[in-house]
Amino acid sequence: MVGEFSADATGRHNVQITVTGRHVEVTEDVRVYALEKADKLPRYFDRVQSIEIVLGHESEQFTAEMIVRAEGKPPLVGREAGPDTFALIDLLVDKMERQLTRHKERARDHKPGT
Repeated sequence: MVGEFSADATGRHNVQITVTGRHVEVTEDVRVYALEKADKLPRYFDRVQSIEIVLGHESEQFTAEMIVRAEGKPPLVGREAGPDTFALIDLLVDKMERQLTRHKERARDHKPGT
C-alpha cells in the first residue's frame, strides 16, 4: 500500500510512504496508523524523499522495519520486534525521529563558516 503526501503550507516536499507485509497481511487499521505516524518524520529532516515500512511475522513475534531515504544520504534503517504491531510502529517512529534529528545536527555542525 502506498500513501503519497504533497507539499503543505510549510513547503515540505512530497514524501512517498509505503507499507508492505512480509509473510503477513497488513490490515487497513495498521496501514492507516503507520501512514499517519510516518508522515510526521519529515518534520525532523526536510530532505526525506521516501519512507518504507515493512511488517512481518516470524515465530511468535511481529517484526517491523522502517527505511527512510533522504536526498544525497544513505538510507536510515530501524528494526523492532515484539508482540504488538502498533507498539512496534511507535517504537520505530521514535527511533527514526532520533536518527533524523542526529543526522540533521551533524549536517548543520559540519557546514563551513558556522
